[in-house]
Amino acid sequence: MKANRMGTVKQMSAAALLCLLAVGVAQAQKKPTRAEKREEANSRSAQGIVTDPAGTPAVGAVVQVKDMRTLQVRSFITQNDGTYRFFNLKMDTDYQLSAKHGDLTAGPRNLSVFDNRKEAIINFKLEK
Repeated sequence: MKANRMGTVKQMSAAALLCLLAVGVAQAQKKPTRAEKREEANSRSAQGIVTDPAGTPAVGAVVQVKDMRTLQVRSFITQNDGTYRFFNLKMDTDYQLSAKHGDLTAGPRNLSVFDNRKEAIINFKLEK
């Protein structure tokens, strides 16, 4: 009889643990708020590849994006494959992007409010 009670206690403990895990997962997957949905709908990204004059990916190139309303500048140093990415760019703001690596430059290139892509692809080829 005592062994049967121990088995029941173990089963109840396991069931309680599973319930706690399910609640934790549900809380971790919370729904975005209305403000978060609105912000996501009004934002976009810009990404691309920076290459040198020979067409090889430019590792360590600096890509800058300038908000033409506030004149704020953000920078990104390209990855091993020459890629860059900027998130949370506003749909209602014009941006200017440029790239530089040593004495090589590319740009400026504009990302306009009239360009309605959520993920704008802007590649750069560096030149002297």
